[in-house]
Amino acid sequence: MSVLPLVFTSGWASGINAYAVVLLLGFFGATGLTDEVPESLQRTDVLIAAGVLFLCEAVADKIPYVDNVWDSIHTVIRPVAGAVVAALLAGESGSLPELAAGAVGGSTALMSHLVKAGTRMAVNTSPEPFSNIALSTAEDLGVAGIITFAMFHPVAAAVIAAVLLALGVWLLIFLASRIRRFRRRRAQRREERRLAAAEGGPPADRSVGGGR
Repeated sequence: MSVLPLVFTSGWASGINAYAVVLLLGFFGATGLTDEVPESLQRTDVLIAAGVLFLCEAVADKIPYVDNVWDSIHTVIRPVAGAVVAALLAGESGSLPELAAGAVGGSTALMSHLVKAGTRMAVNTSPEPFSNIALSTAEDLGVAGIITFAMFHPVAAAVIAAVLLALGVWLLIFLASRIRRFRRRRAQRREERRLAAAEGGPPADRSVGGGR
Protein backbone atom coordinates (compact mmCIF):
# COMPACT_ATOMS: atom_id res chain seq x y z
CA MET A 1 0.00 0.00 0.00
CA SER A 2 3.03 2.30 0.06
CA VAL A 3 2.22 3.73 -3.38
CA LEU A 4 -1.44 4.48 -2.57
CA PRO A 5 -0.85 8.10 -1.45
CA LEU A 6 1.00 8.86 -4.69
CA VAL A 7 -1.75 7.13 -6.69
CA PHE A 8 -4.43 9.24 -5.01
CA THR A 9 -2.49 12.48 -5.46
CA SER A 10 -1.67 11.80 -9.10
CA GLY A 11 -5.33 10.97 -9.73
CA TRP A 12 -6.49 14.24 -8.19
CA ALA A 13 -3.91 16.20 -10.19
CA SER A 14 -4.78 14.35 -13.43
CA GLY A 15 -8.36 15.55 -13.13
CA ILE A 16 -7.06 19.11 -13.29
CA ASN A 17 -4.19 18.79 -15.76
CA ALA A 18 -3.31 15.26 -16.84
CA TYR A 19 -0.57 16.38 -19.22
CA ALA A 20 1.25 18.24 -16.46
CA VAL A 21 1.15 15.12 -14.28
CA VAL A 22 2.64 12.91 -17.01
CA LEU A 23 5.26 15.54 -17.84
CA LEU A 24 6.30 16.06 -14.22
CA LEU A 25 6.38 12.37 -13.27
CA GLY A 26 8.33 11.53 -16.41
CA PHE A 27 10.80 14.33 -15.74
CA PHE A 28 11.29 13.32 -12.11
CA GLY A 29 11.84 9.71 -13.13
CA ALA A 30 14.22 10.57 -15.97
CA THR A 31 16.34 12.79 -13.73
CA GLY A 32 16.59 10.12 -11.03
CA LEU A 33 14.66 12.11 -8.44
CA THR A 34 12.47 9.09 -7.75
CA ASP A 35 12.43 5.42 -8.65
CA GLU A 36 8.62 5.17 -8.32
CA VAL A 37 8.02 6.31 -11.93
CA PRO A 38 7.89 3.56 -14.59
CA GLU A 39 10.15 3.81 -17.63
CA SER A 40 7.15 4.12 -19.95
CA LEU A 41 6.50 7.62 -18.57
CA GLN A 42 10.16 8.57 -18.94
CA ARG A 43 10.34 7.95 -22.68
CA THR A 44 11.38 10.94 -24.80
CA ASP A 45 8.37 10.69 -27.11
CA VAL A 46 5.99 10.58 -24.14
CA LEU A 47 7.63 13.64 -22.57
CA ILE A 48 7.52 15.58 -25.85
CA ALA A 49 3.85 14.71 -26.45
CA ALA A 50 2.94 15.61 -22.86
CA GLY A 51 4.85 18.89 -23.15
CA VAL A 52 3.11 19.91 -26.38
CA LEU A 53 -0.33 19.01 -25.04
CA PHE A 54 0.43 20.82 -21.79
CA LEU A 55 1.19 24.01 -23.75
CA CYS A 56 -2.07 23.60 -25.69
CA GLU A 57 -3.99 23.22 -22.45
CA ALA A 58 -2.18 26.17 -20.86
CA VAL A 59 -3.54 28.40 -23.66
CA ALA A 60 -7.03 26.91 -24.08
CA ASP A 61 -7.58 26.77 -20.34
CA LYS A 62 -7.25 30.55 -20.00
CA ILE A 63 -9.74 31.58 -22.70
CA PRO A 64 -13.35 31.94 -21.50
CA TYR A 65 -15.76 29.43 -23.08
CA VAL A 66 -12.89 27.77 -24.96
CA ASP A 67 -11.96 26.21 -21.62
CA ASN A 68 -15.50 24.81 -21.30
CA VAL A 69 -15.13 23.07 -24.67
CA TRP A 70 -11.69 21.80 -23.67
CA ASP A 71 -13.06 20.46 -20.39
CA SER A 72 -15.91 18.72 -22.20
CA ILE A 73 -13.46 16.96 -24.50
CA HIS A 74 -11.35 15.90 -21.50
CA THR A 75 -14.23 14.45 -19.49
CA VAL A 76 -13.04 11.04 -20.66
CA ILE A 77 -9.35 11.80 -21.23
CA ARG A 78 -8.49 13.00 -17.71
CA PRO A 79 -10.06 10.09 -15.78
CA VAL A 80 -8.52 7.59 -18.20
CA ALA A 81 -5.14 9.28 -17.85
CA GLY A 82 -5.49 9.23 -14.06
CA ALA A 83 -6.31 5.52 -14.11
CA VAL A 84 -3.44 4.65 -16.48
CA VAL A 85 -0.87 6.65 -14.50
CA ALA A 86 -2.09 5.09 -11.25
CA ALA A 87 -1.90 1.57 -12.70
CA LEU A 88 1.61 2.21 -14.01
CA LEU A 89 2.74 3.53 -10.64
CA ALA A 90 1.29 0.50 -8.87
CA GLY A 91 2.84 -1.89 -11.36
CA GLU A 92 6.23 -0.28 -10.89
CA SER A 93 6.11 -0.54 -7.10
CA GLY A 94 4.44 -3.94 -6.92
CA SER A 95 2.74 -2.93 -3.66
CA LEU A 96 -0.81 -2.38 -4.93
CA PRO A 97 -2.86 -4.32 -7.51
CA GLU A 98 -2.97 -2.43 -10.79
CA LEU A 99 -6.74 -2.68 -11.20
CA ALA A 100 -7.33 -1.28 -7.72
CA ALA A 101 -4.84 1.52 -8.36
CA GLY A 102 -6.50 2.33 -11.67
CA ALA A 103 -9.90 2.51 -9.98
CA VAL A 104 -8.57 4.88 -7.30
CA GLY A 105 -6.71 7.09 -9.76
CA GLY A 106 -9.51 7.16 -12.32
CA SER A 107 -12.32 7.91 -9.87
CA THR A 108 -10.29 10.60 -8.11
CA ALA A 109 -9.41 12.16 -11.46
CA LEU A 110 -13.07 12.13 -12.51
CA MET A 111 -14.16 13.87 -9.31
CA SER A 112 -11.51 16.59 -9.54
CA HIS A 113 -12.27 17.05 -13.25
CA LEU A 114 -15.96 17.58 -12.53
CA VAL A 115 -15.06 20.10 -9.83
CA LYS A 116 -12.77 21.95 -12.24
CA ALA A 117 -15.26 21.93 -15.12
CA GLY A 118 -18.13 23.07 -12.91
CA THR A 119 -16.09 25.82 -11.30
CA ARG A 120 -15.03 27.09 -14.73
CA MET A 121 -18.64 27.29 -15.85
CA ALA A 122 -19.39 29.45 -12.83
CA VAL A 123 -16.34 31.66 -13.42
CA ASN A 124 -17.28 32.13 -17.08
CA THR A 125 -20.54 33.77 -16.06
CA SER A 126 -18.40 36.82 -15.30
CA PRO A 127 -17.78 39.00 -18.39
CA GLU A 128 -14.13 39.76 -17.56
CA PRO A 129 -11.40 37.22 -18.47
CA PHE A 130 -8.97 37.97 -15.64
CA SER A 131 -10.54 35.65 -13.05
CA ASN A 132 -10.36 32.84 -15.60
CA ILE A 133 -6.67 33.46 -16.24
CA ALA A 134 -5.91 33.70 -12.51
CA LEU A 135 -7.76 30.46 -11.74
CA SER A 136 -6.05 28.57 -14.56
CA THR A 137 -2.63 29.77 -13.44
CA ALA A 138 -3.38 28.79 -9.84
CA GLU A 139 -4.44 25.31 -11.01
CA ASP A 140 -1.24 24.81 -13.00
CA LEU A 141 0.93 25.95 -10.11
CA GLY A 142 -1.08 23.83 -7.66
CA VAL A 143 -0.65 20.68 -9.73
CA ALA A 144 3.09 21.30 -10.14
CA GLY A 145 3.49 22.03 -6.44
CA ILE A 146 1.58 19.07 -5.08
CA ILE A 147 3.12 16.52 -7.48
CA THR A 148 6.58 17.79 -6.57
CA PHE A 149 5.68 17.68 -2.87
CA ALA A 150 4.36 14.13 -3.30
CA MET A 151 7.78 12.97 -4.46
CA PHE A 152 9.18 13.74 -1.00
CA HIS A 153 6.12 13.54 1.28
CA PRO A 154 3.48 11.34 -0.42
CA VAL A 155 1.22 10.92 2.60
CA ALA A 156 1.10 14.64 3.40
CA ALA A 157 0.50 15.43 -0.29
CA ALA A 158 -2.38 12.94 -0.39
CA VAL A 159 -3.96 14.58 2.65
CA ILE A 160 -3.69 18.00 0.99
CA ALA A 161 -5.19 16.60 -2.22
CA ALA A 162 -8.08 15.07 -0.28
CA VAL A 163 -8.78 18.36 1.51
CA LEU A 164 -8.67 20.29 -1.78
CA LEU A 165 -10.99 17.77 -3.40
CA ALA A 166 -13.49 18.05 -0.53
CA LEU A 167 -13.34 21.85 -0.66
CA GLY A 168 -13.84 21.73 -4.42
CA VAL A 169 -16.94 19.55 -4.11
CA TRP A 170 -18.35 21.91 -1.48
CA LEU A 171 -17.62 24.92 -3.71
CA LEU A 172 -19.26 23.22 -6.68
CA ILE A 173 -22.43 22.60 -4.67
CA PHE A 174 -22.36 26.21 -3.51
CA LEU A 175 -22.03 27.47 -7.11
CA ALA A 176 -24.63 25.09 -8.55
CA SER A 177 -27.33 27.76 -8.86
CA ARG A 178 -24.98 30.09 -10.72
CA ILE A 179 -24.03 27.32 -13.11
CA ARG A 180 -27.70 26.55 -13.81
CA ARG A 181 -28.37 30.23 -14.61
CA PHE A 182 -25.36 30.22 -16.93
CA ARG A 183 -26.65 27.17 -18.78
CA ARG A 184 -30.12 28.69 -19.15
CA ARG A 185 -28.68 31.91 -20.61
CA ARG A 186 -26.47 29.95 -22.99
CA ALA A 187 -29.42 27.81 -24.13
CA GLN A 188 -31.48 30.98 -24.63
CA ARG A 189 -28.75 32.55 -26.78
CA ARG A 190 -28.53 29.42 -28.91
CA GLU A 191 -32.29 29.44 -29.37
CA GLU A 192 -32.26 33.12 -30.35
CA ARG A 193 -29.54 32.49 -32.93
CA ARG A 194 -31.47 29.52 -34.30
CA LEU A 195 -34.65 31.55 -34.67
CA ALA A 196 -32.75 34.43 -36.29
CA ALA A 197 -31.19 32.03 -38.80
CA ALA A 198 -34.57 30.42 -39.54
CA GLU A 199 -36.10 33.85 -40.23
CA GLY A 200 -33.27 34.87 -42.52
CA GLY A 201 -31.61 37.23 -40.05
CA PRO A 202 -32.93 40.23 -38.11
CA PRO A 203 -35.54 42.41 -39.85
CA ALA A 204 -34.24 45.46 -41.72
CA ASP A 205 -34.33 48.79 -39.88
CA ARG A 206 -36.81 51.10 -41.67
CA SER A 207 -36.68 53.90 -39.14
CA VAL A 208 -34.28 56.05 -41.23
CA GLY A 209 -34.53 56.72 -44.94
CA GLY A 210 -36.81 53.82 -45.76
CA GLY A 211 -40.36 52.55 -45.62
CA ARG A 212 -41.83 54.70 -48.41
